Amino acid sequence: MEDVVCGAASALLQAAWAGLTDVARVPVTGHRRKGDFLMRWPEDARGREDVHAIVATAELAIEQLAKQYRGFVRYVREAERETP
Repeated sequence: MEDVVCGAASALLQAAWAGLTDVARVPVTGHRRKGDFLMRWPEDARGREDVHAIVATAELAIEQLAKQYRGFVRYVREAERETP
């Protein structure tokens, strides 16, 4: 079960990364490692509707997956950082 749930989480986040970079043309930084996935994108892109739709969909899907499979997926949302 763990492999299936982790695979689902990975697929959702990979799709969001691809949507941001290939569809919305937003540069994404971060890392994709086993058990850890981090995405960051420029602050000036955050107000765009297309970016919001991609991110909100992925966030909702991962949050629901984490609630349903608490033992396998942990959802953590970092607060946005202030830029100087």
